[in-house]
Amino acid sequence: MSENHNSAGGVPTTGHVWDDDLADFTNQPPKWWMLGLTASAIWVVVYFIMYPAIPLATNGTFFKGVGLPGSGQWTAIKELETDTAVLDAVRKPYEDKLKGMEPAAILADADMSEYVSRSGKVLFSDNCGGCHGQNGVGSMQTGAKFAQREQGLMAPILLDDDWLYGGEVETIYETIAEGRQGMMVAHKDILSAAEIDTLANAVAAGTPTATPLFAEKGCTACHGEDGKGMHAMGSANLTDKVWRFDGSIEGIKQTIKYGVNSGDPETRVAIMPNFTEAGKLSTTEMKKLAVYVYKFGGGTAPVVEAPVAAVAVDAASATEAASAPAAQ
Repeated sequence: MSENHNSAGGVPTTGHVWDDDLADFTNQPPKWWMLGLTASAIWVVVYFIMYPAIPLATNGTFFKGVGLPGSGQWTAIKELETDTAVLDAVRKPYEDKLKGMEPAAILADADMSEYVSRSGKVLFSDNCGGCHGQNGVGSMQTGAKFAQREQGLMAPILLDDDWLYGGEVETIYETIAEGRQGMMVAHKDILSAAEIDTLANAVAAGTPTATPLFAEKGCTACHGEDGKGMHAMGSANLTDKVWRFDGSIEGIKQTIKYGVNSGDPETRVAIMPNFTEAGKLSTTEMKKLAVYVYKFGGGTAPVVEAPVAAVAVDAASATEAASAPAAQ
């Protein structure tokens, strides 16, 4: 390395010169760059004075800042409270109106129904999504303890029209408010292995009534004479091939043997918690959830009877109307 400290332009070098042509000059940075650096340093000082940023040595406190001119001291909590107050002011008319409305009335009110559809999403995610999935698609049970006795969904799918207790919005509200815990007796000590096998095959085929055992062994008491279940008891429809648990032959035999919530160590477990107890949710929040779940698309539409107009017709007109082709 050369010891020449001069360059062709007359600008001093740092002493690092290679072959008299390549050198480290000591030029100053551009003026705009120096101005920017200086402005940044000044802004750091101003920021530290305006906003809370400097911890103090006493009792874990901190310098709270002087705030913007005319706005007082700024804190993240104050900003949150301000934003929350604005949001609450927008929501208040809707929330006040919801208190005096039943779920069916909320559905019938377009504005309220839209409001609940939007605000209910957060409630569902926070309280229901862990079991039913974030979009009501249900969630599979996983882990070693579920490998044998609890195969199937942790919680039912809410997007279809298959409801153990009924899909009316009032019933959905009741389910959320009071919880559900259906029960099926364990039949391992009541039925023989051959009888369990026969029943399981009939149920798997969707024709539980095809075997006399279905009636003889008292299955109709809960599932109905047609095997389609009863909402009042929360018993499953055995003819639609929609399965709460494992729908294979072995899975159905497992359910028949050990039941559901029967107390047997091998029983299927299916419990919907009670959201009223311990103040988990307010009445208004449960109404929102009921409407939100109903609007997934699987709810049972309310039956509306069309008014029948009383019209007097003579015998000839009645005969003509009866013989006319039905409108398509």
